[in-house]
Amino acid sequence: MLTAGVDLAAENKGTALAVIEWSGARATLAELRLGVGDAEIADAATTVDKLGIDCAFGWPDEFVSFVVAHSDHELVDGLEVDGGMDWRRTLAYRETDREVRAKTGRWPLSVSTDRLGLTAMRCAGLLGRIQARGVEVDRSGAGVVVEIYPGASLRLWGFDTTGYRVGAPARELLLAQILDAAPWLDLQGSADLMVRSGDAFDAVIAALASRSAALGHYDAPAPEQLARARREGWTALPTAPLSALRPA
Repeated sequence: MLTAGVDLAAENKGTALAVIEWSGARATLAELRLGVGDAEIADAATTVDKLGIDCAFGWPDEFVSFVVAHSDHELVDGLEVDGGMDWRRTLAYRETDREVRAKTGRWPLSVSTDRLGLTAMRCAGLLGRIQARGVEVDRSGAGVVVEIYPGASLRLWGFDTTGYRVGAPARELLLAQILDAAPWLDLQGSADLMVRSGDAFDAVIAALASRSAALGHYDAPAPEQLARARREGWTALPTAPLSALRPA
């Protein structure tokens, strides 16, 4: 099995791609690159069994309806608009974001109101490019492409993620803990790059979490959530420990 992980940014700078080969009793980091463009990611999607992207795949249904109504000067027609915080949260967060909050105790960034929106715009185009390569894209996570949240994945695997995105010392400590828990993971000399770059680090974690999704170790959308997940996207949060990813 081949899995890939992408730490997506609004531009190529800050975007990283990792590919892990799962063979025998080992997981080998076959590729880790920084400054990756859409074409390279779309090409990778045609060669791997699962591609995990760290970015929201869509926007909340309520937010989309709100923007369309506002554009058409029909703000109140068919919309429950009271201006309160509870109502605004329905525009800010997707169904999957509420699931992430319930499982991790933390809200993810809002694709509607945070700077993540710029990256999500790129992601929307990227998903189109992947589909143009003949890879069917299902935003609910079925199929090759899946939405991944590296930080939440690490926390659900039992790791302390404090400061790892902003500091090399925290990444070095966290990586040592990961390798202690997964001695079967061979980084092929890329540990230093992961410590230097939080983007490279998260790309590798996304490739690991993609394996979890490929094995079915995540909570897929319930039947009543599926249609919304196919529009908004769905985050595949691991439901099994990191050790469960080890190849047989």
